[in-house]
Amino acid sequence: MSDQPYGADPPARPVLRKSLGVLDSVAIAASSTAATTSIGIGLGVTAGVVGLHLPAIMLLAFLPVLGIAGAYSRLNKVEPNAGNGYVWVGRSLSPWLGFMVGWVNIVATVAFLAYTTAVTGSALIQLAGKAGLHRLAGLALDPGSTAQTTAVGIVVLIGVTLTAVTGIRTAARLQTGLLVFEYIVLLGFCGYGIIHGPHAFSLSWFDPFAIPSASALAQGMLLSVFCYWGFEAAFSVNEEVREPRDASRAGFITLLTMLGLFLLGSIAFQRVLSEDELAGHGAEGLAYFGDRLASEPLAALPLVALMFSAVASLQAGVIPTARAMFAMSRDRTLGPVWSKVSPRYGTPAAGTLLIGALAVAVAALALVIPRLADMIMATVSAVGIVVALSYALTALAAAVRFRSLLREDWREGVRAVVLPTLSALALLGLGGYLGWSFYTSTDHLELRADNGWFLLITPLAMIASGFMAAAWARWVRRSPFFRTGQGTDADAPALLPTPH
Repeated sequence: MSDQPYGADPPARPVLRKSLGVLDSVAIAASSTAATTSIGIGLGVTAGVVGLHLPAIMLLAFLPVLGIAGAYSRLNKVEPNAGNGYVWVGRSLSPWLGFMVGWVNIVATVAFLAYTTAVTGSALIQLAGKAGLHRLAGLALDPGSTAQTTAVGIVVLIGVTLTAVTGIRTAARLQTGLLVFEYIVLLGFCGYGIIHGPHAFSLSWFDPFAIPSASALAQGMLLSVFCYWGFEAAFSVNEEVREPRDASRAGFITLLTMLGLFLLGSIAFQRVLSEDELAGHGAEGLAYFGDRLASEPLAALPLVALMFSAVASLQAGVIPTARAMFAMSRDRTLGPVWSKVSPRYGTPAAGTLLIGALAVAVAALALVIPRLADMIMATVSAVGIVVALSYALTALAAAVRFRSLLREDWREGVRAVVLPTLSALALLGLGGYLGWSFYTSTDHLELRADNGWFLLITPLAMIASGFMAAAWARWVRRSPFFRTGQGTDADAPALLPTPH
């Protein structure tokens, strides 16, 4: 394909190897969602916005995400494609909006990889401190330093990227092992915290009307949506599962599992930690939680789980992004390098390596924000807005595509059209309101995580870059996707056989 001009049809469409079952898909999606990382870091960030109402905001955010999951599942049944939202939105709404969905997911995931790289480095440095290593080559190790955590995390990112190249089944097996350990530790410590925590349980924790303000509700909702983000990774490998419906099953299993874990974690954290303790420890929140419940060496187990979660989510972030870019390249909206399939592994090896390289570059750019906690806040806020946009457009695509069900079967119509539409409107409204609150919160720009203009410009830059990339694909590459709005048929040829 690399020798073909963009105006000509390639001689043979690149294909991926079908080798995954539903449990493999769950492992990939659950690792991408990274429950341990979200609990260990995301809960503290969210508590800084909504206070002691984490269970309420997690339940509220689950409702529109559940509607989004239903949209993904229905669309996947009629058109399984590695590009998922990019293809579905392009066909049902507009090729330009479809490209935008694919683009912002790629950019958001690369930003997420950069942030998770630093989180991984922070966990490793914290573990080194617990082992008595506080200085290295004369340098005092600081788990809150963006520079140090990024440097350590980049080494891990390179390693997991190479693992992802060798085959998705290998990656899924690694992630399954990491997930089992993480969940055992989470369930053990959170269960113990709920029983023995010093702070009294309160039903007000579940009261969304007690959240301090409308802007806090909007930001808390998007931060929580960010925590659920990743369940759709199950649909990014829908061309590599043996049965397309396995991707839908994996997506729902992952989402329901995340809800249970987030509720368990939020209640446990609020039983054990005060509001100030919750909001004040950032990337070290899970380690602090463990220290409050146990002495060493048991207290280190939550930190080990956080490290495993971060490593798994790094790899799980690389995998779906490479496949989304594979699908876009197959449609010639991106360059041909992204659709090169390794004949040995049956994976988009070149694209996977390039995604890792891009994440390393963005992680290095994040060094302009010197404190890890500030970088996390800036990244999560920006990614939350663009993820909400992507989810909303995909849900609207499902509503448009299945609108005839409203006339044929009103019950199915409600599930296929009304619920996705309501979910999309809720996320668009939240994103718009939060963007407006960022804009009105200050009158100047600073590269700080508490500067509203900086928090607003970052997602706007992600979106604007998508329109520029779409224009290039439309008029320079002359991609047929912009004429037809249809992606390449994923099941047209026979796929590579499963190795024995």
